[in-house]
Amino acid sequence: MGCAQGKCCLPRPPGRGSGGGRGPGGHGGAALGRADVPGAGLVLEYATLAVAGLYPDSPARESQDAHLVATRFAGDPNLHLFAVFDGHGAAGAACAGFAREALPRLLAAAAGAGSLAADPVAAFREAMMGANAEMHAAAGVDDSMSGTTAVAALVAGGALHVANVGDSRAVAGVWRAGRVIAEDLSWDQTPFRADERARVKACGARVMSVEQVEGMRDPESEGWVPDEGDPPRVWARDGLYPGTAFTRSLGDLAAEAVGVIAEPEVKSVDITPAHLFFVVASDGVFEFLSSQEVVDMVAMYQDPRDACSAIAAESYKLWLEHENRTDDITIIILHIRDSENSGPAGSDKVDFGSTGASIAVHTIQSEIPVFVPSEASHLNRCAATEIQSSSSGSPTERSLSCVVPSPTHPLLAHGRIADASKPVQTKYYPSSLLLKSGGVCKLNGEKRPCHTPWPSSGATERAMDVMLVSGKSRCCSCFLRAPAAN
Repeated sequence: MGCAQGKCCLPRPPGRGSGGGRGPGGHGGAALGRADVPGAGLVLEYATLAVAGLYPDSPARESQDAHLVATRFAGDPNLHLFAVFDGHGAAGAACAGFAREALPRLLAAAAGAGSLAADPVAAFREAMMGANAEMHAAAGVDDSMSGTTAVAALVAGGALHVANVGDSRAVAGVWRAGRVIAEDLSWDQTPFRADERARVKACGARVMSVEQVEGMRDPESEGWVPDEGDPPRVWARDGLYPGTAFTRSLGDLAAEAVGVIAEPEVKSVDITPAHLFFVVASDGVFEFLSSQEVVDMVAMYQDPRDACSAIAAESYKLWLEHENRTDDITIIILHIRDSENSGPAGSDKVDFGSTGASIAVHTIQSEIPVFVPSEASHLNRCAATEIQSSSSGSPTERSLSCVVPSPTHPLLAHGRIADASKPVQTKYYPSSLLLKSGGVCKLNGEKRPCHTPWPSSGATERAMDVMLVSGKSRCCSCFLRAPAAN
């Protein structure tokens, strides 16, 4: 849907626009909530923000991300559940929505039976695998070549349990030696990991990039480099499917035969006075930002809504610097406070043995990129921030958030967005085979100027079609444009 306000909702620097330039809700559309954890003497102040991706070749594409906030989970004031789901494939949005409904229902049943408190690792495992089985059986969801990631964080009194399948991520900001350090609470499950690669190979999978499938690189080589070229993917022994760039997910029925499983990895930590906050987000955030960079940005703001908006804006900007599209972006930020401390998150965490200052005791105004409405109004994106909650401590109102490129952005300046609205007889592929260097793109070693058409073999088109279905391409700054099939 279009933005209800007819304008961009991300925050603008003071002096630009009326009222200091804030969008609806005053914090870039981010929703704010608060939840007590009486058993641990803690208060959680949290914000959520969802921004739909920009896809010039598919302007009507719906967001495939979903998220969940359930405070006082299962009626327990000490349980609070936060989760992000990043769908992929033709039915990705349906898969993410199904998981958002099924996972908390199954976890609540475990809580009622006492197993969630007794063994949260086993409870998460059974709930995620149960949601996966239900998705396979659901008549209204075709998950044969579609699915979703899932990362869920459960605050249980003074403990935090994080379960993950796929490459969405959770990370904590921990105060150590005078600074905030990123502590990963989940591990991306992709073929870059040697243990995951060995596991899927033992199930009969081939692990190769598209370049290797095409015969342009040694198929036995494992010298993949993150963020350079196409990533390693999971392929069936006898076909060009499923082509997933992850090794665990919910759904993806066809990929299960080659080891893409729904069993989560679960990490449990005790919440200590050094834990300032934690973040749960889709890979729309982490594709170009490291865990430490995200944590550094959160630490700059008193209000988690401002941090959500700044991170979403920076992620959006980086996507457009590297590609001519953006992924869906979903982020949840939770500040952890002592219930007796009325100051901003982290203001009670001063490390007197260091020269560092306390965290988040003042707001630092960063240079947030401003995205304003453009003539390409059909590309204006809004994602309704859907929040499911069982208490009045969660957001009571929820807003729309959207970002669109500035009219001066190179995408508009070169007419590429405007052209996307015209009927053309071309096929647009994510440029997973393209590497950009100094304004020159390389396809399988051949150099060409950026944004020029490339010849395409039948094998390339088949492989790229698989990547479009998988929805998890990792590409550079161009699109590969090949003639449409007659």
